[in-house]
Amino acid sequence: MSFDKPFHRNYRPVIDGHNSGYSEWAYIVDRSYSTNPEYYTRAFSIIQEDVTKLFEYVEPSDVNTATYSFRIHELLIRICIEVEANFKAILRENSFDPKDKDGKSRSEKNWNINDFKIVNKTHHLDDYSIQLPFWKGKLNERKPFEAWKNNLPLSWYQAYNQSKHDRVHNFELANFANLMDAYSGLCVILSSQFRTEDFKPGSKSIGANTDCYFGGGFGFGNLIVDWPDDWKEEELYEFDWSKLKTETEKFAKIDYNNLL
Repeated sequence: MSFDKPFHRNYRPVIDGHNSGYSEWAYIVDRSYSTNPEYYTRAFSIIQEDVTKLFEYVEPSDVNTATYSFRIHELLIRICIEVEANFKAILRENSFDPKDKDGKSRSEKNWNINDFKIVNKTHHLDDYSIQLPFWKGKLNERKPFEAWKNNLPLSWYQAYNQSKHDRVHNFELANFANLMDAYSGLCVILSSQFRTEDFKPGSKSIGANTDCYFGGGFGFGNLIVDWPDDWKEEELYEFDWSKLKTETEKFAKIDYNNLL
């Protein structure tokens, strides 16, 4: 059975029907859908500018994947902090109350990657892939959460933790490959919440569709997003947003406690 209300910070397709094209995106820009979403998308835009600046010194290509530096390390740390912030926002704005071994609630400051992993069940992060249109070589496609399909840790997130806590001995882990995986991972988690909406002010009613040299469906940061295609029918949304938006309770909360 599909869901008749969208969940907070959880983009998923709407079953084809009356007004489904409008309903698939319009709820995302409703102010009740998420708290201060522009803070998260603006952070990505600033990071994107700094990643692009890095490309002036490190060419995005297969041959440079092992390159590491203080600038790359700095960007890796910033990106992963944003990844954590997005995970926390998703869990906070739905229902999540993890317990410690003594049965006491763990505060948000103590949530970690093992907690964040539960979001994969509702957002299908492991089925997203990102193509880097500016990349030279065969490693232009990134699947930053694919390891979670097999219950394995995320190598780029481990690199972030290890190089953060012991940079002297793990500095080389802050390399270009892990940076690009983390950058793609941040794009995925934003896409899984906001589709392609960046919450920048101004009208989006005027536009033109033209052929593109790179093809694909562009999302955040002009990265090509390959959206999940493994949704089951009972996982999809089914509502007419033009009617639902007039109701007092327009959104539902995911009960992550029942998914633990």
